[in-house]
Amino acid sequence: MNITQPVAIPQGVNAGLNSARQATMKAVLGNPRASYSQACQSITNPVLAKLVATENVGPFRVTGLKPAVDSIRAVFADIAKEQPEVYAALGTAGMLCVRNIRGSANGVSNHSWGTAIDLTLGGVLDRYGDGKVQYGLTLIAPIFNRHKWYWGAVFGKEDGMHFEASEQLIRAWAAHGLFAGTAPAQVISLGDRGQEVRNLQKALGLSIDGVFGPATQKAVIAFQKSKGLTADGAVGAKTWAALK
Repeated sequence: MNITQPVAIPQGVNAGLNSARQATMKAVLGNPRASYSQACQSITNPVLAKLVATENVGPFRVTGLKPAVDSIRAVFADIAKEQPEVYAALGTAGMLCVRNIRGSANGVSNHSWGTAIDLTLGGVLDRYGDGKVQYGLTLIAPIFNRHKWYWGAVFGKEDGMHFEASEQLIRAWAAHGLFAGTAPAQVISLGDRGQEVRNLQKALGLSIDGVFGPATQKAVIAFQKSKGLTADGAVGAKTWAALK
């Protein structure tokens, strides 16, 4: 089968992975810039800009967040071994691109942090939003998933050419202090569960159930506003510090 032929999206992709939340991205990396549009713009956040690298990752050069660049190089190395025909056809439509999510006036694309990449096969873009994906992408998606990259084929509007560092991978990088040499920080936000959520609820004087639900998020936002912090409802290093 031709690797660019459209096929159905396979079942079971992205098992155990989530698309990286905007709140998490802002909590661990900050805002790339103060304003966004549908056009690609430059990063104006000087701390984040220092983490950006332009390097060869195998089939081409990319510009992106340094941990993401290193990770995707490893992804492509595995693709070269396991799917050499697809590897030979790989191209890119870009990685770092500071902009809103396509069609959104408010959502910020994960391309804005340089943690997402759009791929082409044989110079051909996968058709956006048609509910099908290029066959070659189905062959390499499991490899991306193995490296904890999330495939955009199962977004609300199919985006088969898009792969991004998952929520789990972003948090792992943050926990290992890979962002600007900062101390490891536990970032929690809506939907999380566990002891860190219980600690947060105790610090905020809330009922403790270990579930970061809407009530906890509302309390976090109120606290962040009271301390002059970015009121995004995600608890990162600055919010933890203010709670102590």
